Amino acid sequence: MGRPLRLGGPATVKYGYARVSTDDQNPALQMTALRKAGCKTVFKDDGLSGATTKGPALLRCLKKLEPGDTLIVWKLDRLGRSLRDLITMLADFRARRVKFRSLTEHIDTETPTGRAMWQMIGLLAELERSLISERTRAGVNAAKRRGVKFGRKRKLTPEQLDHARKLIDKGEHDRQGIADLFKVSRTTLYRALA
Repeated sequence: MGRPLRLGGPATVKYGYARVSTDDQNPALQMTALRKAGCKTVFKDDGLSGATTKGPALLRCLKKLEPGDTLIVWKLDRLGRSLRDLITMLADFRARRVKFRSLTEHIDTETPTGRAMWQMIGLLAELERSLISERTRAGVNAAKRRGVKFGRKRKLTPEQLDHARKLIDKGEHDRQGIADLFKVSRTTLYRALA
């Protein structure tokens, strides 16, 4: 069943999303603000812990959104638990051509200021990703200096390789026989000897 059509194309819908965490006293403030903003349908998750990123009502809401629709939240922190969650969700909205509004922070992707705020959030997320990447590289380098080995553990020890080379030099076994002796594949043996 489709949406009712209006002149000029399909009707767009304003959906609201409210999240009430266990320590929130009353959802009335969010619900009133969302209704006042023109939301006919409001999806609400109750009593979600801080660890839960997407409640069942949010998942239903996200599935319902179509191009041209607007998702309205009372506050950004109602939508995502971290900056990364928010950025991922906002990027998804942009790709799906879904508009977004946050009432408290005055972010509205239909206004130039709102779009600028959206881009600022994107820049902050990019900065966060590059900082995490930089910290990861620094951590790996520090671990290497301490002697930590990265990558897959070798299947053959240096002593086993020396033994394999001696057996090959003596001609006592073919390479498949040596691989079977050390319980590795012939390819693994070839790579180790290279």
